[in-house]
Amino acid sequence: MSSKDRILGRIRRALPDSTSPDGSSAEIPRDYLHVHGVRTPAERVELLAAHLTEYRAVVHRADGAGLPALLTRLLAERGARSVLVPPGLPPRWLPAGGPTRVPDRATSTPYELDRVDSVVTGCALAVAETGTIVLDGGPDQGRRRITLIPDHHICVIRVPDQVVDSVPQALPLLDPTRPLTWISGPSATSDIELDRVEGVHGPRRLDVILLAAAPGTQ
Repeated sequence: MSSKDRILGRIRRALPDSTSPDGSSAEIPRDYLHVHGVRTPAERVELLAAHLTEYRAVVHRADGAGLPALLTRLLAERGARSVLVPPGLPPRWLPAGGPTRVPDRATSTPYELDRVDSVVTGCALAVAETGTIVLDGGPDQGRRRITLIPDHHICVIRVPDQVVDSVPQALPLLDPTRPLTWISGPSATSDIELDRVEGVHGPRRLDVILLAAAPGTQ
């Protein structure tokens, strides 16, 4: 018997029996608090914006009519000459002209993605209490790697429809078989002396656009 087997055996013996008398798995109690307080949709969006800002993401607001101009400005401010575009991104979001559009290709190498200046995506949902954006590889988000390698990520969140209060509320809305990426601000890490370094595991700059819901504009 290996050390691993002995350790796992001790853990099993220490745990209560997790099966029902008929041999099926016992139901796990989920009586914990699902949300901290009651919020209106507007309050939920404001809490999300506050936490995103605290995490050093840059938060912008737009409606459907103003989104193309805002995206054009953000890309220009970064000096972006190329922008990676998932296949399902609404065409009207990015006007004609501007940076060269790079499609999300399965054959793209990490070196090719590293040369892309910016990436624009939508999201699956966002969590207000934690300031977290969740991507699930949907058509307007593309493959996971396109938001991890380029240095600048612009993420559009449709508000209030895509914003939930808490992680327990978010989980039932997500498909666990999809490649979920949970983002809380730009990529960052700190060493033992608490020196913060950004961009180690993903983009150095995260721009978040809160896109106000308006019928026929998104």
